[in-house]
Amino acid sequence: MKVLKLFLTVIFILLFNMSPLVPIVHASGIIKIGSFLALTGPASFLGDPELKTLKMYIDQINSQGGVLGKKLELVYYDTAGHAKSAKDIVKRLIQKDRVDVIIGGSTSGTSLAVIDIVQARKIPFISLAGSIKIVQPVKKWVFKTPHTDRMAAAKIFEDMKKRHITRIALITGNGGFDKSGRAQCLDLAPRYGIKIVADESYGNADTDMTTQLTKIRATDAQAILNFGFGKAPAIVAKNVKQLGIRLPLYESHGVASKKFIALAGDAAEGIRLPAAALLVADKLPDSDPQKKVLLGYRNMYEAKYGPVSTFGGHAYDALFITVGAIRRAGCLDKAKIRDEIEKTKGFVGTGGIFNMSPEDHLGLGLDAFKMLEIRNGTWELI
Repeated sequence: MKVLKLFLTVIFILLFNMSPLVPIVHASGIIKIGSFLALTGPASFLGDPELKTLKMYIDQINSQGGVLGKKLELVYYDTAGHAKSAKDIVKRLIQKDRVDVIIGGSTSGTSLAVIDIVQARKIPFISLAGSIKIVQPVKKWVFKTPHTDRMAAAKIFEDMKKRHITRIALITGNGGFDKSGRAQCLDLAPRYGIKIVADESYGNADTDMTTQLTKIRATDAQAILNFGFGKAPAIVAKNVKQLGIRLPLYESHGVASKKFIALAGDAAEGIRLPAAALLVADKLPDSDPQKKVLLGYRNMYEAKYGPVSTFGGHAYDALFITVGAIRRAGCLDKAKIRDEIEKTKGFVGTGGIFNMSPEDHLGLGLDAFKMLEIRNGTWELI
């Protein structure tokens, strides 16, 4: 008997110590959504609308009875855009807070930093960042809702080809999103008959890019493509105007917010970029299946917080994909929720119509992107 008791005690201790390494299902009447967002720092323009969106719709869902008869609880922390903080926070969300699903990672760097953790702990994770590396190659427990940097590059090159642009200057920041975007541009350009005649870079904290742009002005480039996010692209736009460079300027979807237009001022005029249809929702035909969803989200967000951005829309998509998966799973078993996220079909979100599969943990095609031009301080659909 003593041997049996000793054996059972040892087993209990081992299981207790190993518990953070296995999926945890809590028996409370709450569904815990964990999130790590850039709420302060240079990337706060991403995290701020993401958090506001999550809070707004979780409150709405709870007021309507919750999910599976349970209330949603949002547990969130600020990464300030730092990868190390993201790792520590995700470990806390899993081990201490015992969340059921994680939605977050405002930046590519923070999202990429936690992939090994969520994979090892088997926690469904939907990223809100752009890098294609987040979902390619496919990772079992990792999904994302924003369009990829590769998609952005392809959409831009399609537009350039229509304008008979064959030589471009590339300028990018030094962040994870910027570097990944640069790599996609370098890889895709030849496929569209485009030659990159200049390849310049800057630090995302830099306040002047005239040195790099002066070099670009000396080339035979027909257009400039700036792949970046935050304040830096607005500085690039201003410097282009200050230097009198009269080349078409393209930006990535990393600047798809009114804040960019405000920062760039009149230097934003004429800039083209790919973005979600959310920014031009009222300009879509009534037959567009996204229009009702887009206007619903935009009107609700703007009534509460002010101008909408595509970044908050990514959080909307991630939350409702998660809610749909939990409802279909009928329980909080993480493996079943993961499976149902992967089975998402025909979900009409702000970023497009999502159709995920075991081979595609994003589920959006290039047609989900719209090509926009900034005119008179607002977005126009090309």
